[in-house]
Amino acid sequence: MAERSQTAPEAGSDMGNDDAIGGNVSKYVVLPTGYCGQPKKGHLIFDACFESGNLGRVDQVSEFEYDLFIRPDTCNPRFRVWFNFTVENVKESQRVIFNIVNFSKTKSLYRDGMAPMVKSTSRPKWQRLPPKNVYYYRCPDHRKNYVMSFAFCFDREEDIYQFAYCYPYTYTRFQHYLDSLQKRNMDYFFREQLGQSVQQRQLDLLTITSPDNLREGAEQKVVFITGRVHPGETPSSFVCQGIIDFLISQHPIARVLREHLVFKIAPMLNPDGVYLGNYRCSLMGFDLNRHWLDPSPWAHPTLHGVKQLIIQMYNDPVSN
Repeated sequence: MAERSQTAPEAGSDMGNDDAIGGNVSKYVVLPTGYCGQPKKGHLIFDACFESGNLGRVDQVSEFEYDLFIRPDTCNPRFRVWFNFTVENVKESQRVIFNIVNFSKTKSLYRDGMAPMVKSTSRPKWQRLPPKNVYYYRCPDHRKNYVMSFAFCFDREEDIYQFAYCYPYTYTRFQHYLDSLQKRNMDYFFREQLGQSVQQRQLDLLTITSPDNLREGAEQKVVFITGRVHPGETPSSFVCQGIIDFLISQHPIARVLREHLVFKIAPMLNPDGVYLGNYRCSLMGFDLNRHWLDPSPWAHPTLHGVKQLIIQMYNDPVSN
């Protein structure tokens, strides 16, 4: 584990702004200025090198206060919103103020009472911080970026604490969920691979309908649902899972829907961005929701695959 102390950047240095952020912090030990030796309890260790993690830099402002920098989306420095990181090596009753100092959005639900999420190893259920401890404001000290500050008190020394923008929902979690559905061998649930992302992650296509609707010559009325084109909009994955859970259930309305409609669901259009901890963009820095008109098979392969399928179904509604 590398030991590093934080010192103030020199005037005019690139390290004084978020342009210098190139990746996530990895077991980053924050030592007081001038301190030598092994880290002690209370010398916080930050980490974001895990799936959907995001934290690009940590500056210690004082004994109790830390400036945290979001890592911009890969290949696109415009988007800095999603954060997801852990803190360990804490002292019991240690109080801190974390300032997330480089938000790129002016409008945020943090201004209307939303609060970041926290969990720890002994309390694995996510919960929101008290809104009274959260402040979202524009700060002249940070290039007039918006800053979200929150106060927190660590209460269990052996715990690792995790903080996130909102409830995370990872690519791996969704793959495990779909695997569990596939093992149930339901005759009205079908899973196939429609394509792959730039980094070769799976683009899943689900079909939920009565088998009678898939017989040759049957006219299909299709409802097409897509989700998670923007990685940081994690509620869409929870909504999508809720839709799937209902449609495959034995609820009388779900049965009627399966008898009369064919549901096609592409639940995660941006698996690379989700995995990498981006907020809005794909691996290559594209806001995929702006590329539906003419998606590239190599730069936007997930959009290209979905759009081709929709066009095919539109042109030949009987054979799909």
